[in-house]
Amino acid sequence: MEIIEYHPRRDQLVYTFGGSAPVLTVRPGSALRLWSEDAFNNALTSVDDVSGEKVDLNFVNPQTGPFYVEGAEPGDTLALHVVDLTPARSYGASATIPFFGGLTSTDRTASLHDPLPDTTWIYHVDTERRTVGFQARRGDFEVALPLEPMLGTVGVAPPGGEVRSSLVPERFGGNMDAPDVKAGTTVYLGVNVEGALFSIGDGHYRQGEGEACGTAVEGAMHSTIIVDLIKGGAPAWPRLETDYHWMAVGSSRPMEDSWRIGQLEMIRWFQDLFGLHQLDAYQLLTQTALAPIANAVDANYSVVVKAPKALFPAVDAYGGLHAHLRRQGAELH
Repeated sequence: MEIIEYHPRRDQLVYTFGGSAPVLTVRPGSALRLWSEDAFNNALTSVDDVSGEKVDLNFVNPQTGPFYVEGAEPGDTLALHVVDLTPARSYGASATIPFFGGLTSTDRTASLHDPLPDTTWIYHVDTERRTVGFQARRGDFEVALPLEPMLGTVGVAPPGGEVRSSLVPERFGGNMDAPDVKAGTTVYLGVNVEGALFSIGDGHYRQGEGEACGTAVEGAMHSTIIVDLIKGGAPAWPRLETDYHWMAVGSSRPMEDSWRIGQLEMIRWFQDLFGLHQLDAYQLLTQTALAPIANAVDANYSVVVKAPKALFPAVDAYGGLHAHLRRQGAELH
């Protein structure tokens, strides 16, 4: 297996999906060892830093990439298997940002309420215990939370020459903020342009479902990812697979449309996996699906619809590619 290492300079980071020239060409079957910057571009390093003074909104959610995948054509399926995610710093940052988040007024949900105070929290990483430490800003409360690294953004270039902000989740993936995008997960994305042009970023040291205040424990990340390609069969929306679940991600507004997208995509996947009629797949999904909210704060909201594999007869999605990539990933450790 070819192993490629790439650590972008600050001037090589990108802030969109689409619209950027590829930084490297990779072959299917290659492994990438990547570094990515945090969503704030390392602007918040202490509790004295606040977003209104330190964060440049023109340069948030920096992406590592894009990468051109040899042989990838529109209509193909790009498979990205996350082998390992390791914090690249000893701290992560989170914040309440004025007029941003799930429980405050925003530019779209407007009211006369004052903005929440611009406040920063710093979480220190304990590598040995694999925890991140929460410290209250208004009191003495402290708690060590399990370190659960994930990637907030994984995506490909959109179709039709579109250029989309790295803050947006959509059909191309993007800023889905799904905690399931972690080590051991395979992400399936439909290819829209020659070479796919995928990128990753927005590392989170942990995040609750919904990312309620709008920011996770944001941190720079070391990522090991195996790249593979399936000719044809492009899913309409991102799909995820772990050892335990099949998942589909819908991203839209209002949130019920995100839920509908994810439900429909899982119905379609059930039809493919089990050869079911659409109505039978609909009925089966109704009795088995989980539907956690990935984020309720981005330009679109993301909902993950999950089907537990243990409830169903054993079948292989995409010819058993996930299991194959899991075995390959184990060889990299």
